[in-house]
Order: sequence, then C-alpha cells, then structure tokens
Amino acid sequence: MNKVYLIGNLTRDPELTETSAGTPICRFSIAVNRRARNNADGERKADFYRITAWRQLGETVARYAKKGNKVAVIGDIELNSYTDKEGVERTSVDVTASDVEFLTPRGASEDTGDSGYSAPAPSAGRKKPALQSFDDDGDIPF
Repeated sequence: MNKVYLIGNLTRDPELTETSAGTPICRFSIAVNRRARNNADGERKADFYRITAWRQLGETVARYAKKGNKVAVIGDIELNSYTDKEGVERTSVDVTASDVEFLTPRGASEDTGDSGYSAPAPSAGRKKPALQSFDDDGDIPF
C-alpha cells in the first residue's frame, strides 16, 4: 500500500496547465516542518514535496490556494531521480494528490480578494435554536 498524509505550507503559487488531451493538471510544492529542532540554532528543518493534482482537484487547488497557505495532502508517493542544471544527480519526492484540504482560515490570507474559502450558506427557513437561560442561584441546570 502506498499512501502518504502531509500537512505543510505552499512554497509557491500553484501552476495550472493542461495535457495535450485537455486534462487539467496542477503542480505545487509544500514545505513540511519536522518535529525536532536543529540543536545548533534551534530552527526546525523542513522537507519539501512536489505535489501533482489532476482534473477538478487540480483546478480547485489552483483557484483557491496560494503561496504560504497551509494544506493537508493525501496521495501516493513516488521517488524520482534527475540531473540538475549543474549535472548533479538529485532525487525528488513527488506526490500525486487524491485529496487536498485547505487549512488556512478564511481571512488569514494576505490578498484582499476572494480567498476562495466559503462556509455553506445558511438555509433560508432554518433558525438558530434559542439559548436557554437559567437563574444564577447556585444551582447547575443539569
């Protein structure tokens, strides 16, 4: 079984493209802090993961997420080797997302536009239940 659960912050804005067949694909990266702190300077180390989200999930991530947002990603993990511009052999950890949850609270983003996080609209016919009050005579109401 190959399943990974990650919580981290986007290191850059997501990039939405399409395959030649027109399938949406979104690529973004997240930084995941390690629990332990570096003994020398007290800073936490982070691991970086490249994430790929396909189809509607990818479109949703591209629309609502941006650099710095905290997300939870569930997906399959894959290790890939490549040679960088300087000719050095490198390994990357890539994740194909099956689910992405936005964890940054609405209104906590820096931009003034629509952050994309929206709570469900209340039903027109539903009323909030009234809170019961009780006299404070030292008795607990239960």
